[in-house]
Amino acid sequence: MGHPTEREPDPAGSAPAEPARPESEPQVEPQVEPGAGAPTAPGGSEPPQAPGQPVAAPAAGPTAEAPAPEPPDADEPDTPYQPRVRLYEQRVIATVPAPSSGPPTQALPAVAASAPPAPQGAPSGDPAAAALGGVPAGPATPPPADPGSPLDGLAGDGAPSRAPKVALWAGVGLVVLAGLYAGAQWAVAGTVPKGTSVAGVEIGGMDAGPAVAALDDGLGERAEEPIDVRAGEASSTIDPAAAGLAFDAQATVDGLTGFSLSPAHLWEHLVGGDAVPPVVDVSRPTLTEAVSGLEESLKVEPVDGTVGFKGAKATATDAVEGSSVLVDDAVDAVADAWLVTSGPVDLPTEVVEPAVTQAETDAALEQAQQVVSGPVTVDVGEQSAELAPKALAGATSFKNTDGELKARFDGKKLVSDVVDDTDDLLTEPDDAHFVFSGGKPVVEGGEQGTTLDPDDTASAVGKAALSDDRKTQLKLVEREPERTKEALEDMGVEEVVSSFSTPLTSEPIRTRNLERGAQIITGTLVAPGETFSLLDTLSPIDESNGFVAAGVVSNGVHTDAVGGGLSQMATTTYNAGFLAGYDDAGHQPHSYWFSRYPAGREATIYVGAIDMKFTNDTPYGAVMQSWVSGGELHVQIWSTKYYEVKKQAGDKRNVVPATAVHKSGAGCEPYPGGNDGFTITNYRQVFHDGKQVKDESKTWTYKPDNPVVCDQPKADRDDDRQPKHDGKDDAGDDGKAKED
Repeated sequence: MGHPTEREPDPAGSAPAEPARPESEPQVEPQVEPGAGAPTAPGGSEPPQAPGQPVAAPAAGPTAEAPAPEPPDADEPDTPYQPRVRLYEQRVIATVPAPSSGPPTQALPAVAASAPPAPQGAPSGDPAAAALGGVPAGPATPPPADPGSPLDGLAGDGAPSRAPKVALWAGVGLVVLAGLYAGAQWAVAGTVPKGTSVAGVEIGGMDAGPAVAALDDGLGERAEEPIDVRAGEASSTIDPAAAGLAFDAQATVDGLTGFSLSPAHLWEHLVGGDAVPPVVDVSRPTLTEAVSGLEESLKVEPVDGTVGFKGAKATATDAVEGSSVLVDDAVDAVADAWLVTSGPVDLPTEVVEPAVTQAETDAALEQAQQVVSGPVTVDVGEQSAELAPKALAGATSFKNTDGELKARFDGKKLVSDVVDDTDDLLTEPDDAHFVFSGGKPVVEGGEQGTTLDPDDTASAVGKAALSDDRKTQLKLVEREPERTKEALEDMGVEEVVSSFSTPLTSEPIRTRNLERGAQIITGTLVAPGETFSLLDTLSPIDESNGFVAAGVVSNGVHTDAVGGGLSQMATTTYNAGFLAGYDDAGHQPHSYWFSRYPAGREATIYVGAIDMKFTNDTPYGAVMQSWVSGGELHVQIWSTKYYEVKKQAGDKRNVVPATAVHKSGAGCEPYPGGNDGFTITNYRQVFHDGKQVKDESKTWTYKPDNPVVCDQPKADRDDDRQPKHDGKDDAGDDGKAKED
């Protein structure tokens, strides 16, 4: 059965419309039983009857009156509504002859399903076919069944539709089912699905309150424990509270309970829940800061590959990759793993490549092996030197240059090796220096020498060492002296700017040391800005350098030592620098005062411990000159006058008289004693171009120089006198200074 369909009339197959009749004329609806024959032709005449076809009998009963059809409205469809004719209701409507006394009755068009096309060869002008709208006469053939609408069966023949009732009862059923579903959801709303666990804590089947308490009890302590984190081989910990992590038990349970219409929620209560993660409050900025603070400690530094030599054998250290923490990913890893992961949290890392990779290390190792694969012959001048693999290895190193290990050759070391393997190959330059002629300083020397250029040597030998042709040539080059004659002549050494003298003692051996010291320091140049050191100038202070043993004071005891008396050279030179206005760079007075020196303005020396130094802080060079004559040691400085110096010595104060010390024993040596002890301050004011540039004061305290009395042993004495001992027999310079 099909749906109702509104269609336009078929102009080709429909019967021609008849003119409207007056309303007073009754209309008779002709009816024809199925198979009764063709309808009456228009005009009331019967169409020709086919052979063997019965004539249709007129229907019983009076003819119904029908209202005259109204003229069609131009705005309305010209096809009137026709009720659906069901398949079992289809029948052929025949016309009934109109009464002879009146006009013919109009036949209503039959309502029927679409007829099949006429058989080929049938007469197109068949009146019966025309009267039936193209349906041929004879037994009616029903059309194929129309599936129609599922609700078509709810309406009977003209009966009210049953669809509203069906829809009503269906709605009632749905409401009932929805109520039952909502009731089931409400019944389980306050309970955690059975079988549910959070971070290992079982809370399945519990009501919300007990479930929260169980989570607080089971995870509370764990939430306060430090989080162990690991990045490769490095590890550390994170304080969860300080890192902005907090466990929310209530929110965790709220997510598992409460009313919900989700089928999955009800299904979990029916079949059981599963392990669910806890709800964690995360302050991402705070956690990021905490992880960033561990970034440096968890960083694994890469190891660069290296290449070197062990003897004449090339060796290498393999490169190793490092790692660094990916902070953003590590934050996610910590937040996701907290409370649900046992053991350290593995933080995501990225590989940090070494600056020198393994491939670069292997390439450099091949070069190193080539360097020591054999000797390198160097031709220079008329000589040849052969550099053995061990010598080449000692002069070769591999340095990281922009991630690449490159061989470097030590030019100075190679020059030394070449010179050692030849005879008198080089000539040393003669540095310009000052000598005294006619009592004045003059410049001598300054000649050039010959040498090998270190850079050229490194380049030539290195190229040969890295090739199979292991021979090279070098050329001698001129070598300039460190100080040229012109440079010294421009230093302004023209006049004596200071001088000082100290008297000699009656010890000729001591004087010999002073004479030797005067020879050594004479001609010494102190360039502008340089510092003069007496020990460096006189060294070595031993017999090989012309010094002899003489009297010194060591640990408060007067004895002999090589170089004795050179403290007088220290005192005299110190005062020459003091009066020239130079800066004091370090000195120390004697422990005892010797009256031949200015009190508080003198110096001693002790090899390895006490030196006398001053700095030439003028723009001119200073040349030292010293000699022994007239019973005195003289030191003077030649330069250009730059400073004016004013000096003053304060009074002696805190005087401690010298007191005899009594000693006994075979090793006792009597000593007549010296000066009292005291404290004194010296002052110096230095001027340049009339302006004071230095204002200094130095204070020193001397010990009393006690005499030593050697007493006889008690058995040899005639009385009971005990040797005197005042505890000062160790007076001296604390085991450091050797003095006059």
